Amino acid sequence: MSVRLVVASVAAVVLTGCASVSMESKEASEAAKKFPPPPAGQAGIYVYRAGSFGGALKKDIWINGECVGESAPNVFFYKQVKAGTEVKISTESEFSPNDLVITVKEGLNHFVRQFIKMGLFVGGAGLELVSPEQGQKDVAALELAKPGSCSAKR
Repeated sequence: MSVRLVVASVAAVVLTGCASVSMESKEASEAAKKFPPPPAGQAGIYVYRAGSFGGALKKDIWINGECVGESAPNVFFYKQVKAGTEVKISTESEFSPNDLVITVKEGLNHFVRQFIKMGLFVGGAGLELVSPEQGQKDVAALELAKPGSCSAKR
């Protein structure tokens, strides 16, 4: 068997397997998917990962250096932050964290999609800000993960 075939086989298993994380209750998930506006002085951030590509990979997510949790396919996290500030959302990747900095607005929910991308040795992850319309549509099909469990320290 050639080395290429072995590498391709291992990559296929890693990128299509299924990782799991601890989940919140169905009730909590459904409540978050109603997308209520955050309270005065706050902004909401939904960070989500849709689809099964890279399913065997769990990737840490941090907001302003604080662990939000480990993502897996088809899960989301919700966190409230102080409005009117720059917020750094980070995810682990192959060689170093990938960061996205956004300015959050009071009373609004912001949506950040985490995506898995091919890496040299293992899949990496990236982040992108999406429109509220797209974010709500995507998150409506996902489930709320329990926060606070990251594999690495920041």
